[in-house]
Amino acid sequence: MRYWGFDGNAHTGVLVVHASVVTQMVSVFRRLYESRFPIRRMVGVEIYKGSDDASMAADNTSGFNCRRVGPSGPWSEHAYGKAIDVNPVENPYVHGGRVEPAAGRAYMDRSRRRPGMAVRSGVLVRAFDEAGWFWGGRWHSSKDYQHFSTSGR
Repeated sequence: MRYWGFDGNAHTGVLVVHASVVTQMVSVFRRLYESRFPIRRMVGVEIYKGSDDASMAADNTSGFNCRRVGPSGPWSEHAYGKAIDVNPVENPYVHGGRVEPAAGRAYMDRSRRRPGMAVRSGVLVRAFDEAGWFWGGRWHSSKDYQHFSTSGR
């Protein structure tokens, strides 16, 4: 997948998704590329030995990861290849007073827009909306600004 890095250069990355959503994701990421939306890194989570925490800390945009929600929860939508996390540092997961990854604390003020952020009226959120995907930044009990999925979970 081609993407623009924060360094202003074009890069090629890896994004693994379920076959049923490939066409949608090609369209979404084509739009992001045409808009020069910056992505920090895009490598398979196997580079991080499947660790979601390590992938997030590296600010890695990723799709498939065979993991559960929490240590004993249900399978994550990532396990089905139907969820994508984009720029986790710029778009942290905020729940129960925690911010993941920790470096995401610098991006808690969502009104201060900076490159790579998912914002309600921004190209990233609009591109996924138009593909029929749901954004975790709209959740009520927690906010997962990096998370986009087909199911809303």
